[in-house]
Amino acid sequence: MKFPNGRTLTWALAVLLAAAAAAWYGLRPSGLGEGFASGNGRIEATEVDVATRMAGRVAEIVVDEGDFVTQGQVLARMDTQVLEAELAQARAEVRRAENAKLTAQALVAQRESEKVTAAAVVRQRQAELTAAEKRFARTRTLVARNAMPQQQLDDDRAVQQSAEAALAAARAQVLSAQAGVEAARSQVIEAQSAIEAATASTVRLEADIDDSVLRAPRAGRVQYRIAQPGEVLGAGGRVLNMVDLVDVYMTFFLPANQAGRVVLGQDVRLVLDAAPQYVIPARVTYVASVAQFTPKTVETASEREKLMFRVKARIDPELLKKYVTAVKTGVPGMAYLKLDREAQWPEHLDVKVPQ
Repeated sequence: MKFPNGRTLTWALAVLLAAAAAAWYGLRPSGLGEGFASGNGRIEATEVDVATRMAGRVAEIVVDEGDFVTQGQVLARMDTQVLEAELAQARAEVRRAENAKLTAQALVAQRESEKVTAAAVVRQRQAELTAAEKRFARTRTLVARNAMPQQQLDDDRAVQQSAEAALAAARAQVLSAQAGVEAARSQVIEAQSAIEAATASTVRLEADIDDSVLRAPRAGRVQYRIAQPGEVLGAGGRVLNMVDLVDVYMTFFLPANQAGRVVLGQDVRLVLDAAPQYVIPARVTYVASVAQFTPKTVETASEREKLMFRVKARIDPELLKKYVTAVKTGVPGMAYLKLDREAQWPEHLDVKVPQ
């Protein structure tokens, strides 16, 4: 088959394929002029997995798929029988350590009393030694004058030496009592450490039991029940999947020559296929730094035109809160951007939201 200009059917097919490729890469004109860009995408929302921190059995799940939940709301509970038994044991360890501390403190008081008694004995022995030394000195003077027999001097010398030995023994008893006091104080410190360790175990187990109650990390809607009551999950096992309906956005793609003109925070207008009568305001919150659908080697201008960059437009959370029960994910639609600051939005893209 021939065309009037002499080109063959093969050429016509090539043209059609090129046009189809352009549509695939999002290069079809938006009909809004050079100052605007558009791309198709789907409404998405941030997904959150509600998972158990520890391995265990799912005791109950108190919500169903599709339920709206508030932040902090109880969603599920894990079996805590083993944790509660360990908690009871840890509390018993705390009480035992506290009793050990009281016993050690009483022992410290006893050892300190013994030290005081030993110190009093030292003073007594010191006085006895002083008296013995004075008596010996007098006896020695009298013996030198032949006023007293030598035997008395020997007896007084023995008394003095005995007093010196008794004083040394009393001083040793004081040192022994001091060592006993230090040992008892060490037992107090050891008991206090045991109390702190047992208390820490109690706090940890209480936290584990509290973590066994799975609560909604944020407000949203339950999307899937991944596990069922009675199932045994490992640490990090997922129980529920939910979506945050106030963190909603549309992801779409733009060619390189348009994506390079997009600025974070730029106004975007979204029109959904399911509700074309509304125009939803949004703002650009992300522009990919790496192109999608990119050939391994980009050397020519025609190849560079195929570079596509992912753009994310986030809907105002305050607006979403007003219509949270009506928000649906997966809904397709179009996103329109104003690349030229001087351009004016056409009337059909003026913001229109449900009243």
